[in-house]
Amino acid sequence: MPAFTFEKIAPPVRRGPLPPIETKQRGVIVQVLGRFVEARIQRAERIDSADHTDKPLPK
Repeated sequence: MPAFTFEKIAPPVRRGPLPPIETKQRGVIVQVLGRFVEARIQRAERIDSADHTDKPLPK
């Protein structure tokens, strides 16, 4: 037989709707990284489209 026991405590009952979650403004570093990623994607798309147009047609 255990020397002590723990009571089961029910979680508090929620009343009413949840308060709206505030969205935080993105940090400056995240914004700069996002710009680098966008530029890289655009550069990759330009290279891919240039590769398709420069290839000679197969004979």
